Amino acid sequence: MTTEHQNVRQHILDTGKTIITGKGFAGVGLNEILTAAGVPKGSFYHYFKSKELFGEALLEDYIERYLAQMDITLNQPGQSAARSLMDYWASWDDLDADSCDCRCLVVKLSGEVADMSEAMRTTLLDGTNRIVGRLAGSIERALADGSLRDVSDAQHTALALYQLWLGAALLTKLRREPSALRAAWQATLSILNLADQNLGGQV
Repeated sequence: MTTEHQNVRQHILDTGKTIITGKGFAGVGLNEILTAAGVPKGSFYHYFKSKELFGEALLEDYIERYLAQMDITLNQPGQSAARSLMDYWASWDDLDADSCDCRCLVVKLSGEVADMSEAMRTTLLDGTNRIVGRLAGSIERALADGSLRDVSDAQHTALALYQLWLGAALLTKLRREPSALRAAWQATLSILNLADQNLGGQV
């Protein structure tokens, strides 16, 4: 694929992400995306053979971008792995009702596409599994550098924390205020036995 084609394809994905994050997948027609992107329908079908395949590509694209940013946050030089892990959770404080953050797209689409498209469901599932894997790796590094103690199962703890924060994100959208995220922060400190450490960065 040429650079020009990559740019057009990415432009369609970026435009679709912005609209779908606000309205959901089923609530957005191709014409709305194509009009906003300024791309003819023929060009869309050159890159994506159907709306479902577009949705699958959209999720794959955002997951890759999200994981790349996550890797930066969780591997910051000059600080402990526990501090980097808490920096990651602190970054969720921008997830409010009007946010277009990648985490919001997981919350927005998981329930919807799980019953609509098996391909999109499995793409989201794979993406969330990879996120949990990154978190487990961060916990293991924190145990190795001594910034975390008394965590017996990194994978289980990572899964529990991710589920906790996804639930808090959903409640934040319902309540339109951040109390659920603040409760998740305190619960995370407790789960990781960090409540007595001065980590700052509270949401």
